[in-house]
Amino acid sequence: MKAVFQLSDIKGSSSSMSGPQCCENPPAISSGAESGELLQIASLNSYVSGNPDSKSAVIFISDVFGYGAPKFRQLADKVASAGYYVVVPDFFHGDPLTSFNDIENWLKNHSPEQAVEFAKPVIQALKEKGTTKIGAAGFCWGAKVVVELAKDAEIQVAAILHPSFVTLDDIKGVKVPIGIFGAEIDQRSPPELIKEFEAAVVANKVNHFVKIYPGVAHGWTVRYKDEDEAEVKCAHEAHQDLVDWFGKSF
Repeated sequence: MKAVFQLSDIKGSSSSMSGPQCCENPPAISSGAESGELLQIASLNSYVSGNPDSKSAVIFISDVFGYGAPKFRQLADKVASAGYYVVVPDFFHGDPLTSFNDIENWLKNHSPEQAVEFAKPVIQALKEKGTTKIGAAGFCWGAKVVVELAKDAEIQVAAILHPSFVTLDDIKGVKVPIGIFGAEIDQRSPPELIKEFEAAVVANKVNHFVKIYPGVAHGWTVRYKDEDEAEVKCAHEAHQDLVDWFGKSF
């Protein structure tokens, strides 16, 4: 069956409290300043932004709190404004994590490995509409999905931001250029592990960008507090680095 793009009246949603740690603090509810629209792509509800006729696309894969987070979508808009068609699928089928206390049970039904199989039809749909270059950016939980896709070269460019569940062996298997965005304060992917990731891609002669951002915690790129000037500045720096990474690698 062909993967198709369909208009939909899907309404994204998210819940939450503010804070720097994405796995403990869901995104705040907000209408946001989004410029994209909601479609159905390969049977997945998706937020899309940018020119659909662009030959280069980027798939955004969210953290555990899902594709509806306003700051997450706004970052998708920013990447799209650089000339890409950005697709943000709902890999959780309307069931994002709502309480960190229930994450173990939630992960049984929403493992990154399962999402890899959901991502492949999205990639195929993009190819069928004429896209010739496909990248993917994964945040926290989504980073594991991106790395798995990068192992099989399902995508041409990868980026992982404050990754969770990604191991050194995973990184050793990556076959495409990869950007790795780490936080100085991060128990899930501490700077020491990020440095090991960097050594692995260097050893495997994989094109890469690796940066550890000072003074910020896990999840800062999409969980920064608007009232914290330093945190906002660091998040925006990472956003521009992400745009630059795709610009350099496509």
